[in-house]
Amino acid sequence: MRGTFIVIEGLDRSGKTTQVSTLQTWLESSGTPVKLFKFPDRTTAIGQMIDSYLRSQSELDDRAIHLLFTANRWELATSIERLLEQGTTIVCDRYAFSGVAFSAAKGLPLEWCRSPDAGLPAPDLTIFFDISPETARERGGYGEERYEKEELQKRVRGLFGVLGAEFESGKWVTVDAGRSREEVAEDVWRHVSKVVGKVDGPVARLWI
Repeated sequence: MRGTFIVIEGLDRSGKTTQVSTLQTWLESSGTPVKLFKFPDRTTAIGQMIDSYLRSQSELDDRAIHLLFTANRWELATSIERLLEQGTTIVCDRYAFSGVAFSAAKGLPLEWCRSPDAGLPAPDLTIFFDISPETARERGGYGEERYEKEELQKRVRGLFGVLGAEFESGKWVTVDAGRSREEVAEDVWRHVSKVVGKVDGPVARLWI
């Protein structure tokens, strides 16, 4: 039995990072080997370029930064697949869906945005943290990074809906992230417990 690949997606300030940490604790307490990934991974050479851009410390063409985000995921694709095959469950804070949604929200063609990520390891479960940009804005730290603009977040929210509609039932689920941390965590665990330890067969490929 291989590990389960779980992706947590959502708008900025939707509480993803907090819930990923909670989920890790719950999985470990249940005896499940687990490894966390976060994209962009700002520790790599490519990730440091992305970090500079997100903090508005550098400027890049929209297509160039999109391809850097994609390359950042490909940097770790082999590690993700190897861990899954070894039986380790992966919990990922953001993945290719964020890359596509944010770039398309800036005006790039959706299919062009999706193309460089085709072939990445596909998640067994994607949980989308849905929150209105207005509610997210009320949370601490909002607006510190380039993409934390209300109008952009509204477009991103709609594009996540488009991407999620392409998945079969149970592979993509939406959680109301505007509730308390405890309520969101319980909802996340309800979905995760249905798939962890129950996935077999090779790792699927995204958008192939």
